[in-house]
Amino acid sequence: MSLATDSPVNSSSSDDLAAFLDAELDSNSLGSSPEKEAEDKDEDEESIDEEAENEEARDDKDLERIKRRKTQIVETIQERPGPTSLGNLEEKTDMLYCAEVSLGTDNCPHPGSLGGMCYRCGKRLEEESGVTFSYICKGLRLGNDEIDRLRNTDMKHLLRHRKLYLILDLDHTLLNSTLLLHLTPEEDYLKSQADSLQDVSKGSLFMLAFMNMMTKLRPFVHTFLKEASEMFEMYIYTMGDRPYALEMAKLLDPSREYFNARVISRDDGTQRHQKGLDVVLGQESAVLILDDTENAWTKHRDNLILMERYHFFASSCRQFGYHCQSLSQLRSDESELEGALASVLKVLKRIHNIFFDELANDLAGRDVRQVLKMVRGEVLKGCKLVFSHVFPTKFPADTHYLWKMAEQLGATCSIELDPSVTHVVSTDARTEKSRWAAKEAKFLVDPRWIETANFLWQRQPEENFPVQQTKPEENFHAKQMKDQ
Repeated sequence: MSLATDSPVNSSSSDDLAAFLDAELDSNSLGSSPEKEAEDKDEDEESIDEEAENEEARDDKDLERIKRRKTQIVETIQERPGPTSLGNLEEKTDMLYCAEVSLGTDNCPHPGSLGGMCYRCGKRLEEESGVTFSYICKGLRLGNDEIDRLRNTDMKHLLRHRKLYLILDLDHTLLNSTLLLHLTPEEDYLKSQADSLQDVSKGSLFMLAFMNMMTKLRPFVHTFLKEASEMFEMYIYTMGDRPYALEMAKLLDPSREYFNARVISRDDGTQRHQKGLDVVLGQESAVLILDDTENAWTKHRDNLILMERYHFFASSCRQFGYHCQSLSQLRSDESELEGALASVLKVLKRIHNIFFDELANDLAGRDVRQVLKMVRGEVLKGCKLVFSHVFPTKFPADTHYLWKMAEQLGATCSIELDPSVTHVVSTDARTEKSRWAAKEAKFLVDPRWIETANFLWQRQPEENFPVQQTKPEENFHAKQMKDQ
């Protein structure tokens, strides 16, 4: 029985594990062929040595255990919703490196386990190491050496097809969800505008009555996924639970052409309230992450592209403490062609192009994190900033998130005024530095100028971010960034 299809282009280590498990167990079941069974039967009949008979009985018992375990593995894989395997890696022999190991469990390296038993030899493992990959197959755990091997193999495969890895958050990045009971009176009109669940590929607003929930897909998401899939092997990674993650995946990818089994939820992570690449079968040097919450990726900030949060529903604004009307209350939405997803797609294309076409070093030695850093550093290159009435005086200025953000975008930051300063970033036009900027014909901008450039990856027109004459209430975007 084969659990794999024959598509090398869409293959990945995570998708191929079902085929891998099947092949591994087949390699251990060679002794169960009719010819071998006949030979064993003749051997038993001819043997008069009691010790040999006992050894044969032990081998039969081991073989029977392996057969039972294979059946359990196949049944477990088949119970998973949808296909678990997209195809074989081209170098099949590399994935079957254990095939020549003898049937005896003592010599088995135990590359992984399913339900506490080695999926190769069937031995019950007292102590398990490695990482659980239940989103691929329930109860699957892979050892660290096997994870490294699969990542290396998959990396070679993806690079041959000019692809990298892209990890996508769900809530506030690709979509926005709310419970039906949290809809405000101004949002009641949405119930009559919900799209049909029969063909979700043509809709963007869905009422999931069985979950008591409504979900709005972010504008441009369908085009984004289609074009991004040509450059990346994509994963969904959400802090929501698994049932929610799978339902959202159905809305985003009804034909399972983008994610397949690569849907990771909080139930699959190894650290509470944190996301990590340890459960992703991809090399960190080839991974990009899109997420609206920086603090979820404390160990992988160099891989992260921070997204501006998508607040369609009023409950989303309330969740983050914003006292303003939501897009749904305003009966409006983000721009398809100038919104967050359209902007970040341009960045992804730029990074992909540099990684594969503009770097001089060997392809296998390239690191997408360095490319990301370089592209980010071009946004405000040539700008020298001085801040006024932005930072709390009790903290060093260079520790503030805006200072760090500006430097990451390529700007130079200073605490002193001099002729080389190009911008004064201020929240109050009455300060001494603000008045100096006006006198010296320097740019005087609100802090949102930096934040917007960070989200859109492009220097923004300074005239669109004027500084108020009096200190405003806490800035919407500044509040948003503090929450991150």
